[in-house]
Amino acid sequence: MTDRTPIRRALISVSDKTGLVELARALAGLGVELLSTGGSARVMRDAGLAVTDVAEVTGFPEMMDGRVKTLHPAVHGGLLALRDNAEHVAAMQAHGIAPIDLLVVNLYPFEATVAAGADYDSCIENIDIGGPAMIRAAAKNHAFVTVLTDVEDYDRLLEEMDGQDGATGARFRRQLAQIAYARTAAYDAAVSTWMAGAVGIETPRRRAFAGTLAQPLRYGENPHQKAAFYRDGSDRPGVASARQLQGKALSYNNINDTDAAFELVSEFDPAQGPACAIIKHANPCGVARGATLAQAYGRAFDCDRTSAFGGIVALNRPLDGDTAREIVQIFTEVVIAPDADREAREIFAARKNLRLLVTGALADTRAAATTVRQVSGGFLVQDKDTGHIGRDDLKVVTKKAPSEAELDDLLFAWTVARHVKSNAIIYVKDGATVGVGAGQMSRVDSTRIAARKARDMAEALDLKAPPTRGSVVASDAFFPFPDGLLAAAEAGATAVIQPGGSVRDDQVIAAADDAGIAMVFTNMRHFRH
Repeated sequence: MTDRTPIRRALISVSDKTGLVELARALAGLGVELLSTGGSARVMRDAGLAVTDVAEVTGFPEMMDGRVKTLHPAVHGGLLALRDNAEHVAAMQAHGIAPIDLLVVNLYPFEATVAAGADYDSCIENIDIGGPAMIRAAAKNHAFVTVLTDVEDYDRLLEEMDGQDGATGARFRRQLAQIAYARTAAYDAAVSTWMAGAVGIETPRRRAFAGTLAQPLRYGENPHQKAAFYRDGSDRPGVASARQLQGKALSYNNINDTDAAFELVSEFDPAQGPACAIIKHANPCGVARGATLAQAYGRAFDCDRTSAFGGIVALNRPLDGDTAREIVQIFTEVVIAPDADREAREIFAARKNLRLLVTGALADTRAAATTVRQVSGGFLVQDKDTGHIGRDDLKVVTKKAPSEAELDDLLFAWTVARHVKSNAIIYVKDGATVGVGAGQMSRVDSTRIAARKARDMAEALDLKAPPTRGSVVASDAFFPFPDGLLAAAEAGATAVIQPGGSVRDDQVIAAADDAGIAMVFTNMRHFRH
């Protein structure tokens, strides 16, 4: 591969015109001949630049609404010809094909068209054909051709050419070729994924996923693991789209835990009151509503003060000064909220390492989405768990029915259960978690761990009785035996919410009746692994 390749002739055809005139003017100033198509050519001419239409090079006009303009040997021969191959050079001379040293192309805005909710035909029209073909050709021939697909690389190109006397180096061209192939791959992934949904194919034979680098990470879950964070291009509010107002860069674990916290707190409509979720190692250690945001934080914190240390705090309303003052009383890794007022920002400013993220809105927890998990030799794809239930979905199965207050707490506990790793047990009292048992191999162990944590907090807060006394309890899946339910009753729970569906449901119901507690079935489970 030639190390330095001069750029004498460039083909520019871009959908996104950002920075186009500045780039073209700089190239022209370096003596580069400019070729272009349609709208790109008009923009450059309007700026007073000399541009040759591709139609003049091919001898064919742009036709079929612009569908056919660059698919021609005069273009692809100029991109693909090996300059050090005598046969290629002879073919170029015989057919009047001039080399193209630089290709600048960004593609029709297919992803944006889909995101805007356009109809099927509009989406089809925004599938670029000539652009990807040229990009792939130029990238393949990166020994001689420089290819740009991203606006953010324009300045890099000009810096490279300035340092190489109007040429580009081999390493630079290789890097841009990799970016180019990643762009066309992501584009095709977006098209194929959209089309599968548009034509109703739930499990396409081949499936592709793509992302854009948000930030390199110092390491992954552990220091010996390399990692990076990628955005998938969706507009869902959350950690990927949040604006970081202060604090050091997020780590792999920060991002994972902050996502879990924000998805959970987004379950609670701010119009129905402030809510707070505190997450540690992707599991909630406290979730609560309150009359104020500060009170919601305090009640969530009181569920498990030990685990909250070094945790992630998510709020369903803009962070205010009162809440900020409470949060900074202990070490907290990240706070994420729709916004933060001036007073809160000033309070946090004194804690330089505390990350503050604002999202502008809560996530829509009912919106359809896809989750992907890699396994050895493949990956698992499923719909995101967006299952919600209301009071009308509950079936009372015991002699005793829950009270209105218990129903409110049962639904609160059930909402939290969807965000706790299985086996999950959640005790709730008066709109706040008072005990969380997560990730145990045995459901009865989760029940007992949650109750033990509640006892520990009762001692720490100098309470007369564990807060599980008079609480309700949620189980993310059915109780396979009465032992888990009896452990909850022993802890003081007065009502239970669970999916039902065990072959021993009758035994569990009988145990609940004997204990004098109410139980409702949801006919929906929330396994989370």
